[in-house]
Amino acid sequence: MRIYEELFIVRPDATAEELDPLIEQVKGIVTATGGTLDKTEKWGVRRLAYRVMKQREGFYVLLQFTATAETVKEVERRLRVNDMVLKFITVRIDEKMKRIEKRRKAREKRAARKPVAPAPAPSAAPMFPTEPGPLGPMPGAPVVAPAAPAAPPVEATPAPAPAESAE
Repeated sequence: MRIYEELFIVRPDATAEELDPLIEQVKGIVTATGGTLDKTEKWGVRRLAYRVMKQREGFYVLLQFTATAETVKEVERRLRVNDMVLKFITVRIDEKMKRIEKRRKAREKRAARKPVAPAPAPSAAPMFPTEPGPLGPMPGAPVVAPAAPAAPPVEATPAPAPAESAE
């Protein structure tokens, strides 16, 4: 038993009353041979990349199931002879899932071995020097006016206290 994805495109003018029996037929083939239908997705009407049987659009249906190779052959045979089906493709995904799982485990193993390094602190130095160097300012650097010398601080004199009047 292997895991497969079956994507087929049906004529866009097919109604739900015509589409549901087709999906049920595929489901019946899979379950009759001991397989299981894991997922059914109706993607709806989408534009095709090129014309297929004089159609510019098609209704996409994705089925994911677990079955044997003989079951897949029978499903493909039935889709091939059905007039509503424009195109179909069957992809075995169990090998891909194994590869992804193996890669994920290896990544987790490496992450557990490697200590977490602290992120380096950003440096306070600017990325591009704005001061002119021996050859002048760096091309593309922002032009900065030279800083004016700081003025000496001005001391504030206290205001005279108001005189009290003698009455």
